[in-house]
Amino acid sequence: MEQTDRETPAQATTNTVDSTNTTNAVSKPNKIPHPSQTLDLEIFHKAWVSRWTAIAGALLIGVLYAFLPDKLRVGPPWLLLVIEVVLFLPVASSWATSNFLSYNLIRTLSLIVLGFATLGVAISLGLLITSLASITQAGVLLRSAGLLWVSNVLVFGLIYWEIDGGGPRARHMKGHRAADFMFPQQAINELDDWIPLFFDYLFVAFTGATAFSPTDTYPLTRPAKALMMLEGILSLLIVAILIGRVANIF
Repeated sequence: MEQTDRETPAQATTNTVDSTNTTNAVSKPNKIPHPSQTLDLEIFHKAWVSRWTAIAGALLIGVLYAFLPDKLRVGPPWLLLVIEVVLFLPVASSWATSNFLSYNLIRTLSLIVLGFATLGVAISLGLLITSLASITQAGVLLRSAGLLWVSNVLVFGLIYWEIDGGGPRARHMKGHRAADFMFPQQAINELDDWIPLFFDYLFVAFTGATAFSPTDTYPLTRPAKALMMLEGILSLLIVAILIGRVANIF
């Protein structure tokens, strides 16, 4: 019995090798990422692209504002663009240095920029209405109305992107379920990993300004419906001013 229970040197060596292999197999890291990790990285990349696309859209409003006639602006042509650049500089520098700012600070800066852009477009539209009789050149009127119409679409695209579901981060925490707007992709169960980006909200604003009504994306809450009504009224006002005044000029 004692000889049977005792391990031989060959058996001890075999057990040591097996134990080493088992330890290496357990401690060896898995080089293939888990599907959930890959999905999180993809969502993070999409959110990052969407944020910078929205920043580019806000800066474009400042560029369009600079090309408006002097009588439709308040201050120098570069005023709105400089304000936007100054407010976005902390965000750009934080990404460049990998010293990321808090989400609340980034969202606050974005809302301030959006407020200035909205105010600038509203003032320019009001100045267009009050100075309409003094505009005698059809080219100037066409350019002014076109710049304001595009700016109106950009402004409401940014507003929709910022308010839907409480903002980009709130939408992410809620699984990007439909909140203020219902996109067709959100109604399809097979597209659980789909998230709305800034371009999707820009498309909603574009269709609202051209069709004066929702197309494939529907407003679900009263604030969303009120915003779409306001966008349609402003867009219709710009088009009506353009058609009526150009007809009188010619």
